[in-house]
This record gives sequence, structure tokens and C-alpha cells, in this order.
Amino acid sequence: MTHQPRVVIIGAGFAGIEAAKKLGKHRVNVLLIDRHNYHTFIPMLYQVATAILYPHQVVYPLRRLFRGLPTVNFLQADVEKIDFHNQTISAENVAIDYNYLVIATGSQTQYLGVTGAPENTFPMRTLTDAIAIRNQVLSRFEQAVKVTNEAERIRLLTFVIVGGGATGVELAGSLSELINSALGKDYPSLNRDRARVILVQSGERLFPSYPEKLGKYAEKWLRRQGVKVHLNSKVSKVTSEAVYLEDDTAIFTDTVIWTAGVLAAIPQTKQPVKTATKEKILVEQTLQLCGYENVYGVGDVSYVESEEEFNGVAQEAIQQGKTAADNIRRQISGKIPLPFDYLNKGRLAIIGKHAGVGIIGKFAIKGFIAWFLWLEVHLLYLPGIRNRLGVLFNWLKYYFFGESASRIIISTDGVRSNK
Repeated sequence: MTHQPRVVIIGAGFAGIEAAKKLGKHRVNVLLIDRHNYHTFIPMLYQVATAILYPHQVVYPLRRLFRGLPTVNFLQADVEKIDFHNQTISAENVAIDYNYLVIATGSQTQYLGVTGAPENTFPMRTLTDAIAIRNQVLSRFEQAVKVTNEAERIRLLTFVIVGGGATGVELAGSLSELINSALGKDYPSLNRDRARVILVQSGERLFPSYPEKLGKYAEKWLRRQGVKVHLNSKVSKVTSEAVYLEDDTAIFTDTVIWTAGVLAAIPQTKQPVKTATKEKILVEQTLQLCGYENVYGVGDVSYVESEEEFNGVAQEAIQQGKTAADNIRRQISGKIPLPFDYLNKGRLAIIGKHAGVGIIGKFAIKGFIAWFLWLEVHLLYLPGIRNRLGVLFNWLKYYFFGESASRIIISTDGVRSNK
């Protein structure tokens, strides 16, 4: 009986899931490892943070996802160390052997050396982060109802978002709409003009990876919605009571959401690996790690030199996961791996109701068309029929009535106290 090679995949993001699916369909022996037993649909996290969607609507159980693929197994564990030479992985004191390895561990928040940022800001990378932001926003309104000091009330109702990329812009637009619609109904005793959403961007425009006209469009739309946009403004310090900019401007607030930077989340390795920008693992054109032909790096954790500019979107990760799976199958068959060939299907971002931006081929689109395409594409890729129906229902309710998910503070355990 011939030995069946084992492929271990670390990380159940878009890249890891796609690699596991592709290998499982060809009955390759796969072990997927992740610290959570669910896959998170990250593009919709901001809608959880702003109470448009329920938390369970953007996650899907991994064991259910691979129920029809008997050769794909799952292990919930934290990976502690990888030994490339011995081809072993240490995960919670369990040694796991592999013949091929796919590292798909994604990215983590980068605080850019800003004093106080790790301790006093809310990141937006995980489901736990999104729930914590949602709880924080709702609890600040509950607190504002009780205070009588006007300055304190304004501070409670000031929400600062650091970072003018897609996540920051989407969050700013959605939070502004939440305040102007649903929260205005829930808290009639509060003056909505006292609530402020402030977006701080270090560069000269929003959406720096999109054409300039789309960044200008997003800025104008946000300003019309009441969002205060600070361009060319770098954060120098964050405390429990304020954000300080390099020009000595102080913004007093109880809530700072950090979307300004990311680093690759590389597992600890016994042997050193070559890294590139943002501490990403340097990989060959075939996505194999330099010096280790049976190890692949995919998604946000890897860096591959290419004429195509990568922006960390889901499509890049999905296609890299497929390529890694195809190349592993080629190696198992005694064939040579092929280079990664990225097909850019375009990018979309949503700013608010009827407002979005996107690039499809050489065409830049904005407004209703971009907004509608974003909804359609993300609903299509969201795993699970129940999730899709639930999300569609919430979107329709939000669109026609300005109401979305129940605005319940789920748990105070996830809310960071700034006191």
C-alpha cells in the first residue's frame, strides 16, 4: 500500500479554505489547522461592528464546510512552531508531521510605533474585534444618556477611525449612517449633532490604492454625511481620553478604531525565513518558500514579486490558495510547479447606501453601480445558504426601513474600558 502524502494547511482564511477545498476534491489527505472552528468572512466584519449584521451571519463552521470532503480533516489549535527541516509542526504540544505545508495565516494589526495605540485603540481584524467595536459604540450612547456634562457627552459620542483605506472608509460611512438613522430613533433625548465620526488619514487622499478620482468621490460623500475627514494627518499618540495628531491637535474621545496598517502574521519557525515588506514571507513565483520546495506561502502572509500590484483582497488569496493546491498535486504526480498567474477580477468597496467605488478592468466606477455590485459579489461568495438569506433580509430591512440587526450590547466582556 503506497503512502498517502499529507498536506497540512495553517490558517482558515480565504487562501487556506480554497487550498483545502481544491485538494479535498481530488482526495488528497489534508489537515487544516486554525485557532477557531469557523471561517470568518472578513469583508463584512465592519457591518457587524456597526450593527447591520449579526455576528453569526459572517462566520461558517469549518467542519460543516468540509463535510462532503472526507479526506479533509480539521484541528482547532494554536500553532506554536514550525520545523522545516524535520517537517513537523508543534501545535499545543502535539507534534504533527507533514509532507507538504501551506502557510495561510493572514495578517495582524500594525500600530506603526504610535505610542498608546495598542493599549487604547480597537483593531478591526477578527469577529471578536467587530463585536467589541459594536459593544463600545452602543455602550457609549447608553452612557451619554446618563451624563449631564456637555463636554463629557461630546467626548462619549466622538468616534475616531485611524486609516483611510477600504476598511476605514467603509467603517466611517456605515457608522455615520447608524448614528443618523437607527441611533437617532433609539436615543431621542440626545442631539445627533453632538455625535461625531472622524476619519484620520496620514496621506493626501482616501483609498490610496484606487484611482485619485475615486478617493475624491469617497471624501466628498463622507463629508456630506457629516463625517469629518482629516487628510495629511498623522497620529502621534493615543491615550485613554484623546487622540493626538502630529500638528498638536487633540481629539477627545472614548473610542478610537485602528485600521491604519497590517503586518504578516508569521508563525514561529525553527529555521529563519526570508521576509519582504510588511514582514511578509518571500516566496518564489510558484508560491514556494525560498529554500523549501514543499512549503507554500499564500494570502496576506506571503510576498511574491510580480508586475501585478497586490492589495490584499480576497480574490488574491483565493487564487493563491488554488495555485498552491494545484502545484502540490503536480508535485505529488512528479511534475514541476507552475508560476502563480493572477487574474484581476477587479476591486470593490462600499461607502454607504447607494455609494461605492470600484475598478473593473481598466474602468473606474462609482456610485450606485459600484454599491450594487459589491452587495451582489459579497452575497455570492458568502458561505452558507442560511447566512446568505439572513444577510439579504437584514440588508433589505436596513435599506427600506433604516433598521438592521438588534442593537443589543452582547457582552460587556469584549468592551475595552477607557476609564
